[in-house]
This record gives sequence, C-alpha cells and structure tokens, in this order.
Amino acid sequence: MQNAIEIHVNGEAKTWRSGATVAELLTELDIKTERVAVELNLEILDRAAFGQRQVKDGDRVEIMSFIGGGSF
Repeated sequence: MQNAIEIHVNGEAKTWRSGATVAELLTELDIKTERVAVELNLEILDRAAFGQRQVKDGDRVEIMSFIGGGSF
C-alpha cells in the first residue's frame, strides 16, 4: 500500500492509506455511519466531521454501534 500508515481500530492494528478520512475508513470497513459513534484518540467525533477528519499514523479509532430494540 502506497503511503501506508499504522492505525488501531477497536484495538486491532491495521495498515491503512495515508490521507483517508474517518468517513472513508468506515466505508471501506463496510460500516454504515447512521448508527455508529466514532472516537478518535479519545475524542468523540460529531458525525458531520467524519468527512473532514483524516486518520494519521498512530491514531486510535474506536467504532461503537448502536443497537435498537428490546422492551422494558
């Protein structure tokens, strides 16, 4: 991979493309953005920032899915 960087996604090391945004990362991981929260280096990102924030070498990304359903 040209211009590869090393990032951690949910604790797992991954080699990724330099310059990729959080939105591109989610797309390439086949994760729909509507029902996830993303934490980048301990900062929870606003969904509107996904397309602007680039992942950089050494970044730690945590992706949390929201699951609906159930009753009380």
